[in-house]
Amino acid sequence: MEDKNIYAVIEVGGKQFLVKQGDKITTEKLEAKAGDTIKVKEVLLVHDGKETLIGQPYLDKVTVDLTLDSVGRGEKIRVAKFKAKSRYRKIQGHRQSENYLTVKAINL
Repeated sequence: MEDKNIYAVIEVGGKQFLVKQGDKITTEKLEAKAGDTIKVKEVLLVHDGKETLIGQPYLDKVTVDLTLDSVGRGEKIRVAKFKAKSRYRKIQGHRQSENYLTVKAINL
């Protein structure tokens, strides 16, 4: 199953990703530590080079193995509030927690 044409659509952290083996993805909010292996069962679609399998909504017996490389924080965004003619200004920053994952295997 080490074919370059195998890809899958998975759902991780409330978002969908089109992944192949070796791809790196960035997600939000996973309960794991760096170096852990995560087995994703929420596979929506798999294409193995010849045949495409589509789940309703998920496929049974198909999993994708991910490795959590590191945990970090995204780029800072600024949220600004102000009211005209009243000298009211408020600026707040936010950095979202992010997980950096690598796709190890697509198990059919």
